[in-house]
Amino acid sequence: MTRVLGVDGCRAGWVAVALVDGGFVDARLVTGFGELLEDPATVIGIDIPLGSVGASRGADRAARQLLGPRAASVFAALPREVLDAPDYATANRAVREQYGVGVSAQAWNLAPKMRDVEPHWQAAPERIVEVHPELSFRAMAGAPMAQSKHTWAGLRARLALLVGVGIVVPDDPGPAGAAGADDVIDAAAVAWSAARVAAGRAERVPVDDECDAAGRLVTISW
Repeated sequence: MTRVLGVDGCRAGWVAVALVDGGFVDARLVTGFGELLEDPATVIGIDIPLGSVGASRGADRAARQLLGPRAASVFAALPREVLDAPDYATANRAVREQYGVGVSAQAWNLAPKMRDVEPHWQAAPERIVEVHPELSFRAMAGAPMAQSKHTWAGLRARLALLVGVGIVVPDDPGPAGAAGADDVIDAAAVAWSAARVAAGRAERVPVDDECDAAGRLVTISW
């Protein structure tokens, strides 16, 4: 029996979907990522940048190339040295001074989530893996999704893909339902990729290994 988790950020914290042998078993909502560590999952996939490589990660660039019309869903990861900056203006100025490029407001908004996960990933980089749900859906569909997950058609298409791979999210997922519908669906897609990682069948970018300053692999898997 193989249990994995797929985790996606939401306004309330994190929504986590658990799969056992590829099938949905439960979903939950937690405020801090550390609350999930006692779960018996062998792999925890999460949709958040893990590790930085200067101002531009090869993983992000490669993911955008693969995603085509969904490329904008991949935000540039913040350099580690500005994760603890007091505000966006300070972080943006520091990155411009050091790397000659700025950071987007969307990327800055990920900083609290990145800080929440970072120490746990550093302690267990083989168990906690970065996954981008749009890469998961691309693998399920055989091509990038044509429509945004924020549209009715896009949401329905993603649900149908999940059903097609044996993941049936219940109409009422319990407290996890307080998260956005797209967050729950993304968490389920991330869990599907986590199962592929656990089985040794996952793909990843970049193809050529890229590591952070401590030698940890910086990759996105699906």
